[in-house]
Amino acid sequence: INIWNINANTDFTLHIFILLTLLCNNCFHFDIKHVTENWSHNDFFAYQFLNGVNPMVIRRCTALPSNFPVTDKMLLHGHSLEDEMKNGNIFLCDYKNFDGLQPNIINGKAQYLMAPLVLLQKTPNDKLMPIAIQLKQTPADDNPIFVPNDPEYDWLLAKTFVRSAEFTEHQLNSHLLRTHLLAEVFAVSLLRNVPRVHPLYKLLMPHMRYTLQINILARYLLVSDNGFFKKNTASGGEALITILQRSLSSLTYRSLCIPDNIADRGLESVPNFYYRDDGLRIWKIINSFVKGILKYYYKSNKEIQKDPELQNWIGDIFKHGFLSKESSGIPKSIPTVDELVKFVTMVIFTCSAQHSAVNTGQYDYGGFMPNTPITLQLPPPTQKGLANENTLLQTLPTISGTFNGMAVMWLLSKRSSDSVILGLYREEYFTEETPCKLIKVFQGELKKLSEDINKRNKSLENESKIPYTYMDPAVMENSVAI
Repeated sequence: INIWNINANTDFTLHIFILLTLLCNNCFHFDIKHVTENWSHNDFFAYQFLNGVNPMVIRRCTALPSNFPVTDKMLLHGHSLEDEMKNGNIFLCDYKNFDGLQPNIINGKAQYLMAPLVLLQKTPNDKLMPIAIQLKQTPADDNPIFVPNDPEYDWLLAKTFVRSAEFTEHQLNSHLLRTHLLAEVFAVSLLRNVPRVHPLYKLLMPHMRYTLQINILARYLLVSDNGFFKKNTASGGEALITILQRSLSSLTYRSLCIPDNIADRGLESVPNFYYRDDGLRIWKIINSFVKGILKYYYKSNKEIQKDPELQNWIGDIFKHGFLSKESSGIPKSIPTVDELVKFVTMVIFTCSAQHSAVNTGQYDYGGFMPNTPITLQLPPPTQKGLANENTLLQTLPTISGTFNGMAVMWLLSKRSSDSVILGLYREEYFTEETPCKLIKVFQGELKKLSEDINKRNKSLENESKIPYTYMDPAVMENSVAI
Protein backbone atom coordinates (compact mmCIF):
# COMPACT_ATOMS: atom_id res chain seq x y z
CA ILE A 1 0.00 0.00 0.00
CA ASN A 2 2.79 2.43 0.85
CA ILE A 3 4.46 1.83 -2.53
CA TRP A 4 1.36 3.18 -4.27
CA ASN A 5 0.78 6.03 -1.83
CA ILE A 6 -2.68 4.72 -1.01
CA ASN A 7 -4.34 5.74 2.18
CA ALA A 8 -4.68 2.71 4.46
CA ASN A 9 -8.38 3.54 4.89
CA THR A 10 -9.05 3.35 1.16
CA ASP A 11 -11.75 0.83 0.29
CA PHE A 12 -10.56 -2.71 -0.55
CA THR A 13 -12.12 -2.43 -4.02
CA LEU A 14 -9.58 0.17 -5.11
CA HIS A 15 -6.80 -2.10 -3.87
CA ILE A 16 -8.14 -4.80 -6.17
CA PHE A 17 -7.95 -2.47 -9.17
CA ILE A 18 -4.32 -1.76 -8.37
CA LEU A 19 -3.47 -5.42 -7.75
CA LEU A 20 -4.92 -6.43 -11.11
CA THR A 21 -2.90 -3.71 -12.76
CA LEU A 22 0.31 -4.89 -11.10
CA LEU A 23 -0.24 -8.50 -12.17
CA CYS A 24 -0.46 -7.55 -15.84
CA ASN A 25 2.19 -4.83 -15.82
CA ASN A 26 5.35 -6.90 -16.22
CA CYS A 27 4.97 -7.23 -20.01
CA PHE A 28 5.03 -3.51 -20.80
CA HIS A 29 7.65 -0.79 -21.01
CA PHE A 30 5.26 1.87 -19.73
CA ASP A 31 5.47 2.72 -16.04
CA ILE A 32 1.84 2.18 -15.13
CA LYS A 33 2.67 3.21 -11.60
CA HIS A 34 2.47 6.75 -12.93
CA VAL A 35 -1.16 6.17 -13.91
CA THR A 36 -2.14 4.65 -10.57
CA GLU A 37 -0.56 7.57 -8.72
CA ASN A 38 -1.78 10.36 -10.98
CA TRP A 39 -5.09 9.25 -12.52
CA SER A 40 -7.03 11.61 -10.25
CA HIS A 41 -4.77 14.63 -10.90
CA ASN A 42 -6.01 17.42 -13.14
CA ASP A 43 -2.83 17.83 -15.15
CA PHE A 44 -2.66 14.10 -15.97
CA PHE A 45 -6.34 14.09 -16.91
CA ALA A 46 -5.64 16.92 -19.39
CA TYR A 47 -2.34 15.44 -20.62
CA GLN A 48 -4.11 12.36 -21.94
CA PHE A 49 -6.13 14.43 -24.43
CA LEU A 50 -2.83 15.26 -26.17
CA ASN A 51 -0.54 12.28 -25.68
CA GLY A 52 -2.71 9.47 -24.38
CA VAL A 53 -4.25 6.74 -26.47
CA ASN A 54 -6.79 9.06 -28.13
CA PRO A 55 -5.36 12.44 -29.15
CA MET A 56 -8.18 12.90 -31.67
CA VAL A 57 -10.94 14.72 -29.74
CA ILE A 58 -9.39 17.92 -28.40
CA ARG A 59 -9.64 21.10 -30.47
CA ARG A 60 -9.03 24.79 -29.90
CA CYS A 61 -12.18 26.59 -28.77
CA THR A 62 -12.79 29.94 -30.47
CA ALA A 63 -16.46 30.24 -29.53
CA LEU A 64 -18.14 28.60 -26.57
CA PRO A 65 -20.95 26.19 -27.56
CA SER A 66 -24.37 27.61 -26.75
CA ASN A 67 -25.19 24.51 -24.69
CA PHE A 68 -22.14 24.90 -22.44
CA PRO A 69 -22.68 28.06 -20.33
CA VAL A 70 -19.24 28.38 -18.73
CA THR A 71 -18.58 31.73 -17.01
CA ASP A 72 -15.47 33.85 -16.53
CA LYS A 73 -15.18 32.97 -12.83
CA MET A 74 -14.42 29.35 -13.77
CA LEU A 75 -11.10 30.28 -15.37
CA LEU A 76 -7.86 29.32 -13.65
CA HIS A 77 -5.70 32.07 -15.09
CA GLY A 78 -5.97 35.01 -17.41
CA HIS A 79 -8.67 37.54 -18.08
CA SER A 80 -12.13 36.92 -19.47
CA LEU A 81 -13.11 33.71 -21.21
CA GLU A 82 -13.51 35.66 -24.44
CA ASP A 83 -9.96 37.06 -24.12
CA GLU A 84 -8.54 33.61 -23.35
CA MET A 85 -10.26 32.18 -26.42
CA LYS A 86 -8.85 34.99 -28.56
CA ASN A 87 -5.40 34.25 -27.17
CA GLY A 88 -5.77 30.60 -28.16
CA ASN A 89 -5.68 29.28 -24.59
CA ILE A 90 -9.05 27.50 -24.42
CA PHE A 91 -9.70 23.98 -25.71
CA LEU A 92 -12.83 21.87 -26.01
CA CYS A 93 -13.62 18.15 -26.03
CA ASP A 94 -17.19 17.40 -27.07
CA TYR A 95 -18.71 13.89 -26.99
CA LYS A 96 -22.02 14.88 -28.58
CA ASN A 97 -22.14 11.64 -30.60
CA PHE A 98 -23.25 9.89 -27.41
CA ASP A 99 -26.23 12.17 -26.76
CA GLY A 100 -29.53 10.33 -26.40
CA LEU A 101 -28.07 6.83 -26.62
CA GLN A 102 -29.51 3.83 -24.79
CA PRO A 103 -26.61 2.39 -22.79
CA ASN A 104 -26.12 -1.32 -22.30
CA ILE A 105 -27.66 -3.56 -19.65
CA ILE A 106 -25.17 -6.01 -18.11
CA ASN A 107 -26.41 -8.91 -16.00
CA GLY A 108 -29.74 -7.15 -15.61
CA LYS A 109 -28.15 -3.93 -14.36
CA ALA A 110 -28.38 -0.64 -16.27
CA GLN A 111 -25.08 0.97 -17.26
CA TYR A 112 -24.34 4.65 -17.88
CA LEU A 113 -22.63 6.50 -20.72
CA MET A 114 -22.70 10.29 -20.81
CA ALA A 115 -22.15 12.79 -23.63
CA PRO A 116 -19.93 15.29 -21.80
CA LEU A 117 -18.39 18.61 -22.76
CA VAL A 118 -14.96 19.42 -21.33
CA LEU A 119 -13.27 22.82 -21.33
CA LEU A 120 -9.52 23.10 -20.80
CA GLN A 121 -7.20 26.05 -20.40
CA LYS A 122 -3.51 26.44 -21.20
CA THR A 123 -1.84 27.97 -18.17
CA PRO A 124 1.07 30.46 -18.25
CA ASN A 125 3.52 27.61 -17.58
CA ASP A 126 2.26 25.80 -20.72
CA LYS A 127 0.28 23.16 -18.85
CA LEU A 128 -3.16 22.13 -20.00
CA MET A 129 -5.70 22.00 -17.16
CA PRO A 130 -9.43 21.17 -17.06
CA ILE A 131 -11.63 24.04 -15.95
CA ALA A 132 -15.21 22.86 -16.54
CA ILE A 133 -17.13 19.63 -17.21
CA GLN A 134 -20.80 19.27 -18.14
CA LEU A 135 -21.86 15.63 -18.33
CA LYS A 136 -24.93 15.96 -20.57
CA GLN A 137 -25.42 18.03 -23.68
CA THR A 138 -28.49 20.00 -22.55
CA PRO A 139 -28.01 22.54 -19.73
CA ALA A 140 -30.39 22.01 -16.82
CA ASP A 141 -30.61 22.38 -13.06
CA ASP A 142 -29.88 18.66 -12.69
CA ASN A 143 -26.94 18.90 -15.09
CA PRO A 144 -24.47 21.12 -13.23
CA ILE A 145 -21.17 22.34 -14.61
CA PHE A 146 -18.45 20.82 -12.45
CA VAL A 147 -15.25 22.76 -11.75
CA PRO A 148 -11.98 21.92 -9.97
CA ASN A 149 -13.01 23.83 -6.82
CA ASP A 150 -16.05 21.61 -6.28
CA PRO A 151 -15.99 18.98 -3.50
CA GLU A 152 -13.33 16.35 -4.21
CA TYR A 153 -15.57 13.46 -5.22
CA ASP A 154 -17.95 15.59 -7.29
CA TRP A 155 -15.04 16.68 -9.45
CA LEU A 156 -13.44 13.23 -9.53
CA LEU A 157 -16.73 11.61 -10.55
CA ALA A 158 -17.17 14.17 -13.33
CA LYS A 159 -13.69 13.37 -14.68
CA THR A 160 -14.42 9.63 -14.37
CA PHE A 161 -17.54 9.96 -16.54
CA VAL A 162 -15.43 11.83 -19.11
CA ARG A 163 -12.77 9.12 -19.08
CA SER A 164 -15.46 6.48 -19.61
CA ALA A 165 -16.79 8.42 -22.59
CA GLU A 166 -13.18 8.61 -23.80
CA PHE A 167 -12.96 4.81 -23.73
CA THR A 168 -15.98 4.52 -26.01
CA GLU A 169 -14.95 7.34 -28.35
CA HIS A 170 -11.47 5.90 -28.65
CA GLN A 171 -12.42 2.27 -29.18
CA LEU A 172 -15.33 2.67 -31.59
CA ASN A 173 -14.38 5.80 -33.54
CA SER A 174 -10.65 6.53 -33.37
CA HIS A 175 -9.56 2.89 -33.22
CA LEU A 176 -12.17 0.58 -34.81
CA LEU A 177 -13.64 2.85 -37.47
CA ARG A 178 -10.75 5.12 -38.38
CA THR A 179 -8.03 2.49 -38.52
CA HIS A 180 -9.31 -1.11 -38.59
CA LEU A 181 -12.40 -0.69 -40.75
CA LEU A 182 -10.80 1.90 -43.03
CA ALA A 183 -7.77 -0.33 -43.55
CA GLU A 184 -10.18 -3.11 -44.53
CA VAL A 185 -11.83 -0.87 -47.10
CA PHE A 186 -8.43 -0.03 -48.61
CA ALA A 187 -7.40 -3.69 -48.62
CA VAL A 188 -10.58 -5.13 -50.13
CA SER A 189 -10.62 -2.51 -52.88
CA LEU A 190 -6.95 -3.19 -53.64
CA LEU A 191 -7.51 -6.95 -53.89
CA ARG A 192 -10.66 -6.47 -55.95
CA ASN A 193 -9.34 -3.98 -58.50
CA VAL A 194 -5.55 -3.96 -58.72
CA PRO A 195 -3.41 -6.81 -60.14
CA ARG A 196 -0.23 -7.98 -58.43
CA VAL A 197 2.01 -6.51 -61.15
CA HIS A 198 0.62 -3.01 -60.62
CA PRO A 199 2.95 -0.56 -58.79
CA LEU A 200 0.09 0.46 -56.49
CA TYR A 201 -0.36 -3.15 -55.40
CA LYS A 202 3.36 -3.50 -54.76
CA LEU A 203 3.43 -0.27 -52.76
CA LEU A 204 0.35 -0.92 -50.62
CA MET A 205 0.15 -4.67 -50.10
CA PRO A 206 2.70 -4.72 -47.22
CA HIS A 207 0.39 -2.31 -45.39
CA MET A 208 -2.60 -4.68 -45.71
CA ARG A 209 -0.94 -7.67 -44.04
CA TYR A 210 -3.26 -9.55 -41.62
CA THR A 211 -5.86 -6.74 -41.70
CA LEU A 212 -8.72 -8.89 -42.97
CA GLN A 213 -7.91 -11.65 -40.49
CA ILE A 214 -7.70 -9.38 -37.46
CA ASN A 215 -10.96 -7.66 -38.41
CA ILE A 216 -12.78 -10.99 -38.70
CA LEU A 217 -11.61 -11.80 -35.19
CA ALA A 218 -12.67 -8.35 -33.95
CA ARG A 219 -16.16 -8.76 -35.38
CA TYR A 220 -16.54 -12.18 -33.77
CA LEU A 221 -14.90 -11.59 -30.39
CA LEU A 222 -15.38 -7.86 -29.71
CA VAL A 223 -18.42 -6.31 -31.42
CA SER A 224 -20.72 -9.27 -32.05
CA ASP A 225 -23.95 -9.89 -30.10
CA ASN A 226 -21.97 -12.15 -27.77
CA GLY A 227 -18.71 -10.23 -27.86
CA PHE A 228 -16.73 -8.24 -25.34
CA PHE A 229 -18.56 -4.94 -25.85
CA LYS A 230 -22.02 -6.43 -25.41
CA LYS A 231 -21.03 -8.34 -22.28
CA ASN A 232 -18.85 -5.74 -20.56
CA THR A 233 -19.19 -2.15 -21.76
CA ALA A 234 -21.74 0.65 -21.55
CA SER A 235 -21.60 1.10 -25.32
CA GLY A 236 -22.47 -2.51 -26.17
CA GLY A 237 -25.78 -3.36 -27.83
CA GLU A 238 -27.92 -0.76 -29.59
CA ALA A 239 -25.60 2.12 -28.72
CA LEU A 240 -22.63 0.56 -30.56
CA ILE A 241 -24.28 0.64 -33.99
CA THR A 242 -25.56 4.18 -33.47
CA ILE A 243 -22.12 5.41 -32.41
CA LEU A 244 -20.51 3.90 -35.52
CA GLN A 245 -23.18 5.44 -37.75
CA ARG A 246 -22.73 8.88 -36.21
CA SER A 247 -18.95 8.57 -36.33
CA LEU A 248 -19.04 7.63 -40.02
CA SER A 249 -21.12 10.71 -40.81
CA SER A 250 -18.31 12.90 -39.44
CA LEU A 251 -15.47 10.98 -41.11
CA THR A 252 -13.73 13.23 -43.63
CA TYR A 253 -10.68 13.06 -45.85
CA ARG A 254 -9.09 16.04 -44.11
CA SER A 255 -9.50 14.40 -40.69
CA LEU A 256 -7.47 11.42 -41.96
CA CYS A 257 -4.56 13.58 -43.14
CA ILE A 258 -2.67 14.67 -40.04
CA PRO A 259 -1.44 18.05 -41.40
CA ASP A 260 -5.03 19.01 -42.28
CA ASN A 261 -6.44 17.49 -39.10
CA ILE A 262 -4.07 19.39 -36.82
CA ALA A 263 -4.76 22.66 -38.66
CA ASP A 264 -8.53 22.17 -38.61
CA ARG A 265 -8.45 21.55 -34.86
CA GLY A 266 -6.26 24.60 -34.27
CA LEU A 267 -3.52 22.63 -32.52
CA GLU A 268 -0.45 23.78 -34.48
CA SER A 269 1.16 25.61 -31.56
CA VAL A 270 0.02 23.64 -28.50
CA PRO A 271 3.14 22.88 -26.43
CA ASN A 272 4.21 19.35 -25.52
CA PHE A 273 1.99 17.71 -28.16
CA TYR A 274 4.14 14.75 -29.14
CA TYR A 275 1.51 12.94 -31.21
CA ARG A 276 1.45 15.98 -33.50
CA ASP A 277 5.22 16.45 -33.59
CA ASP A 278 6.07 12.83 -34.36
CA GLY A 279 3.05 12.29 -36.59
CA LEU A 280 3.80 15.24 -38.85
CA ARG A 281 7.37 14.02 -39.33
CA ILE A 282 6.21 10.50 -40.16
CA TRP A 283 3.65 11.89 -42.61
CA LYS A 284 6.38 13.90 -44.34
CA ILE A 285 8.68 10.87 -44.56
CA ILE A 286 5.94 8.63 -45.95
CA ASN A 287 4.85 11.34 -48.37
CA SER A 288 8.37 11.76 -49.73
CA PHE A 289 8.72 8.01 -50.24
CA VAL A 290 5.33 7.67 -51.93
CA LYS A 291 6.06 10.63 -54.19
CA GLY A 292 9.32 9.09 -55.33
CA ILE A 293 7.72 5.72 -56.10
CA LEU A 294 4.62 7.02 -57.87
CA LYS A 295 6.44 9.65 -59.93
CA TYR A 296 8.83 6.96 -61.10
CA TYR A 297 5.92 4.99 -62.58
CA TYR A 298 3.58 7.84 -63.56
CA LYS A 299 5.24 10.52 -65.69
CA SER A 300 2.13 12.63 -66.27
CA ASN A 301 -1.37 13.31 -64.99
CA LYS A 302 -2.79 11.79 -68.15
CA GLU A 303 -1.28 8.42 -67.23
CA ILE A 304 -3.10 8.59 -63.91
CA GLN A 305 -6.40 9.46 -65.57
CA LYS A 306 -6.10 6.60 -68.08
CA ASP A 307 -5.30 3.91 -65.49
CA PRO A 308 -8.63 2.05 -65.02
CA GLU A 309 -7.35 -0.20 -62.24
CA LEU A 310 -6.18 2.75 -60.18
CA GLN A 311 -9.41 4.68 -60.78
CA ASN A 312 -11.53 1.64 -59.91
CA TRP A 313 -9.61 1.30 -56.66
CA ILE A 314 -10.37 4.83 -55.55
CA GLY A 315 -13.94 4.63 -56.86
CA ASP A 316 -14.61 1.51 -54.78
CA ILE A 317 -13.26 3.21 -51.67
CA PHE A 318 -15.51 6.22 -52.28
CA LYS A 319 -18.59 4.08 -52.93
CA HIS A 320 -18.29 1.31 -50.34
CA GLY A 321 -16.12 2.92 -47.68
CA PHE A 322 -17.69 6.39 -47.63
CA LEU A 323 -21.10 5.52 -49.07
CA SER A 324 -20.61 7.90 -52.03
CA LYS A 325 -20.87 10.91 -49.71
CA GLU A 326 -19.19 13.84 -51.43
CA SER A 327 -19.34 15.75 -48.13
CA SER A 328 -16.62 13.40 -46.85
CA GLY A 329 -14.13 15.02 -49.22
CA ILE A 330 -12.91 11.60 -50.34
CA PRO A 331 -12.27 11.74 -54.10
CA LYS A 332 -14.24 9.41 -56.34
CA SER A 333 -11.47 9.62 -58.93
CA ILE A 334 -7.86 10.79 -58.96
CA PRO A 335 -6.94 13.28 -61.71
CA THR A 336 -3.31 14.13 -60.87
CA VAL A 337 -0.13 12.51 -59.62
CA ASP A 338 0.07 14.92 -56.69
CA GLU A 339 -3.45 14.03 -55.53
CA LEU A 340 -2.61 10.33 -55.80
CA VAL A 341 0.52 10.89 -53.71
CA LYS A 342 -1.50 12.53 -50.93
CA PHE A 343 -4.19 9.85 -50.96
CA VAL A 344 -1.71 6.96 -50.86
CA THR A 345 0.22 8.74 -48.10
CA MET A 346 -3.01 8.88 -46.10
CA VAL A 347 -3.62 5.17 -46.66
CA ILE A 348 -0.15 4.14 -45.48
CA PHE A 349 -0.21 6.60 -42.56
CA THR A 350 -3.62 5.29 -41.43
CA CYS A 351 -2.55 1.64 -41.59
CA SER A 352 0.75 2.16 -39.79
CA ALA A 353 1.35 5.36 -37.80
CA GLN A 354 -2.22 6.26 -36.92
CA HIS A 355 -3.07 2.74 -35.85
CA SER A 356 0.05 2.65 -33.71
CA ALA A 357 -0.92 5.95 -32.07
CA VAL A 358 -4.39 4.74 -31.03
CA ASN A 359 -3.61 1.08 -30.41
CA THR A 360 -0.24 0.66 -28.69
CA GLY A 361 -1.07 2.55 -25.50
CA GLN A 362 -4.39 0.91 -24.70
CA TYR A 363 -3.14 -1.06 -21.73
CA ASP A 364 -0.78 1.72 -20.67
CA TYR A 365 -3.68 4.07 -19.96
CA GLY A 366 -6.56 1.60 -19.63
CA GLY A 367 -4.89 -1.11 -17.59
CA PHE A 368 -5.76 0.77 -14.41
CA MET A 369 -9.54 0.69 -14.71
CA PRO A 370 -10.42 3.85 -12.72
CA ASN A 371 -8.47 5.85 -15.31
CA THR A 372 -10.43 4.53 -18.29
CA PRO A 373 -13.60 2.73 -17.15
CA ILE A 374 -15.22 0.54 -19.80
CA THR A 375 -18.61 1.15 -18.18
CA LEU A 376 -20.11 2.92 -15.17
CA GLN A 377 -22.76 1.45 -12.88
CA LEU A 378 -24.38 4.51 -11.28
CA PRO A 379 -25.87 7.60 -12.93
CA PRO A 380 -23.92 10.86 -12.82
CA PRO A 381 -24.42 13.26 -9.92
CA THR A 382 -27.28 15.70 -10.50
CA GLN A 383 -26.26 18.06 -7.70
CA LYS A 384 -23.08 18.87 -5.90
CA GLY A 385 -21.98 17.94 -2.41
CA LEU A 386 -23.48 14.44 -2.14
CA ALA A 387 -20.73 12.21 -3.58
CA ASN A 388 -18.11 10.41 -1.51
CA GLU A 389 -15.52 7.68 -1.98
CA ASN A 390 -18.16 4.97 -1.74
CA THR A 391 -20.14 6.64 -4.54
CA LEU A 392 -17.08 6.50 -6.77
CA LEU A 393 -16.35 2.85 -5.99
CA GLN A 394 -19.94 1.82 -6.63
CA THR A 395 -19.85 3.68 -9.95
CA LEU A 396 -16.73 1.92 -11.26
CA PRO A 397 -16.97 -1.42 -13.13
CA THR A 398 -17.33 -4.71 -11.31
CA ILE A 399 -14.25 -6.81 -10.58
CA SER A 400 -15.20 -9.31 -13.30
CA GLY A 401 -15.71 -6.47 -15.77
CA THR A 402 -12.34 -5.09 -14.77
CA PHE A 403 -10.66 -8.45 -15.41
CA ASN A 404 -12.24 -8.70 -18.85
CA GLY A 405 -11.45 -5.10 -19.78
CA MET A 406 -7.83 -5.40 -18.72
CA ALA A 407 -7.43 -8.69 -20.57
CA VAL A 408 -8.73 -7.23 -23.83
CA MET A 409 -6.62 -4.08 -23.59
CA TRP A 410 -3.55 -6.15 -22.68
CA LEU A 411 -4.09 -8.41 -25.68
CA LEU A 412 -4.73 -5.58 -28.15
CA SER A 413 -1.66 -3.70 -26.96
CA LYS A 414 0.62 -6.72 -27.20
CA ARG A 415 3.03 -6.69 -30.12
CA SER A 416 2.54 -9.72 -32.34
CA SER A 417 5.29 -12.31 -32.44
CA ASP A 418 5.84 -11.92 -36.21
CA SER A 419 5.27 -8.18 -36.58
CA VAL A 420 6.83 -6.32 -39.48
CA ILE A 421 8.08 -2.83 -38.65
CA LEU A 422 7.25 0.17 -40.83
CA GLY A 423 9.70 0.38 -43.71
CA LEU A 424 10.69 -3.30 -43.64
CA TYR A 425 9.45 -5.66 -46.35
CA ARG A 426 9.52 -9.44 -46.13
CA GLU A 427 8.39 -9.86 -49.73
CA GLU A 428 10.43 -8.32 -52.52
CA TYR A 429 7.72 -6.52 -54.48
CA PHE A 430 10.00 -4.00 -56.18
CA THR A 431 13.06 -5.10 -58.17
CA GLU A 432 13.92 -2.00 -60.22
CA GLU A 433 16.93 0.03 -59.12
CA THR A 434 15.14 3.34 -58.44
CA PRO A 435 12.37 1.96 -56.15
CA CYS A 436 14.94 -0.10 -54.25
CA LYS A 437 17.04 3.00 -53.64
CA LEU A 438 13.95 4.90 -52.49
CA ILE A 439 13.18 2.14 -49.99
CA LYS A 440 16.70 2.48 -48.54
CA VAL A 441 16.25 6.24 -48.19
CA PHE A 442 12.84 5.68 -46.58
CA GLN A 443 14.33 3.29 -44.04
CA GLY A 444 17.14 5.70 -43.25
CA GLU A 445 14.75 8.58 -42.59
CA LEU A 446 12.59 6.42 -40.33
CA LYS A 447 15.68 5.35 -38.41
CA LYS A 448 16.72 8.98 -37.92
CA LEU A 449 13.24 9.88 -36.66
CA SER A 450 13.35 6.96 -34.24
CA GLU A 451 16.69 8.16 -32.90
CA ASP A 452 15.33 11.68 -32.42
CA ILE A 453 12.26 10.37 -30.62
CA ASN A 454 14.40 8.25 -28.31
CA LYS A 455 16.61 11.24 -27.56
CA ARG A 456 13.60 13.37 -26.67
CA ASN A 457 12.11 10.61 -24.55
CA LYS A 458 15.35 10.25 -22.60
CA SER A 459 15.15 13.96 -21.86
CA LEU A 460 11.53 13.57 -20.71
CA GLU A 461 12.45 10.66 -18.46
CA ASN A 462 15.26 12.73 -16.92
CA GLU A 463 12.63 15.34 -16.08
CA SER A 464 10.35 12.63 -14.60
CA LYS A 465 7.90 13.08 -17.46
CA ILE A 466 6.14 10.41 -19.51
CA PRO A 467 7.96 9.41 -22.71
CA TYR A 468 5.83 9.27 -25.86
CA THR A 469 6.66 6.15 -27.87
CA TYR A 470 3.55 5.37 -29.90
CA MET A 471 4.79 7.12 -33.05
CA ASP A 472 8.29 5.65 -32.93
CA PRO A 473 8.85 3.91 -36.31
CA ALA A 474 11.03 1.30 -34.60
CA VAL A 475 8.00 -0.13 -32.76
CA MET A 476 5.34 0.64 -35.38
CA GLU A 477 3.85 -2.09 -37.53
CA ASN A 478 3.51 -1.75 -41.30
CA SER A 479 -0.16 -2.69 -41.13
CA VAL A 480 -3.24 -3.04 -38.93
CA ALA A 481 -2.25 -6.51 -37.78
CA ILE A 482 -3.36 -6.62 -34.13
